[in-house]
Amino acid sequence: MNEPAKLTVSASPHVKGPATVTGIMFDVIIALCPAAIASVAIFGLRAALVLAVCVVSCVAFEYLSRKVMKKSSTIGDLSAVVTGVLLAFNLPVSMPLWMCVVGSFVAIVIVKQLFGGVGQNFANPAITARIVLLVSFASAMTNFPMPKSVDAVASATPLATLAGFDRAADLTGQIDLYRAADKLPSFFQMIFGVRQGCLGETCAVALLIGAAYLIVRGVIKITIPFTYIGTVAVFMLIASRGDLTYTAYELMGGGLILGAFFMATDYTTSPVNTKGKIVFGIGCGVLTSVIRLYGSLPEGVSYSILLMNIACPLIEKATAPTYFGFVKKKKEKKSKEEKAEGGATA
Repeated sequence: MNEPAKLTVSASPHVKGPATVTGIMFDVIIALCPAAIASVAIFGLRAALVLAVCVVSCVAFEYLSRKVMKKSSTIGDLSAVVTGVLLAFNLPVSMPLWMCVVGSFVAIVIVKQLFGGVGQNFANPAITARIVLLVSFASAMTNFPMPKSVDAVASATPLATLAGFDRAADLTGQIDLYRAADKLPSFFQMIFGVRQGCLGETCAVALLIGAAYLIVRGVIKITIPFTYIGTVAVFMLIASRGDLTYTAYELMGGGLILGAFFMATDYTTSPVNTKGKIVFGIGCGVLTSVIRLYGSLPEGVSYSILLMNIACPLIEKATAPTYFGFVKKKKEKKSKEEKAEGGATA
């Protein structure tokens, strides 16, 4: 006699797609290659050394931490490599190599592995490590040499130059961009990255090529980057009374493009549904704009994304879609007699 077929009940998802963590991370590495090549071309071979130290130390810390915690190795999923590249992209080329290793330790061990590993971290590891390094080693993190000349005298980044001339305390006041024009790089230099800044944030063209690759491959959606960059653009247009030149410098002058496409879109630390992504992107844009216009720092991308990472669970809860087939119960209206009885009883 044949036994009846059994229905196996398991947790969702019930349909397994072809995407894997390794495959996604490999796509991200490919997308980061144009910016990595551009950073070496712009800042010289020391940029490659900073990249190598960050990647190798991140992979080593991932392996060792999993070994100490007696868990299976996860270096094969390439997530540590991605973290290493993104960390290097957030550092100046003159960064002491031992500080790069400290940043890797913070990103992998403290932010990622102590919270359970890939998919369990509450914030983007590279961004958190950058903030820790900025707070701990402010001088090294704000030392930006001229391209291809590590030993040259450091000068201000475009955002720092703009901040010196902003009149952002009063949004109705005209920001005097033209007083700073002789100290700012040209548009060509801004687009192709021939200027001061962190390794991965200077070349806008290389970043946009990588971002286009991720969008075409379906790794990321345009929702968060579009709302993030769009919100910053609106704020800067208002602050400058419609000055398109000032707005363009603000969009390309810091880590906005890098953060919007490669870090704010992190699966683990950003909302899943579309409404949540829109709220997340707008929140990042508002915080970045407020920090840049009113804060003591010329840049605000890292802090903005970190704060929105922390707020992500609340955003997802508030924007969660209605379950299929769910009907919300309507509250029954009390009659005047019932209200009067309730009042008398009270």
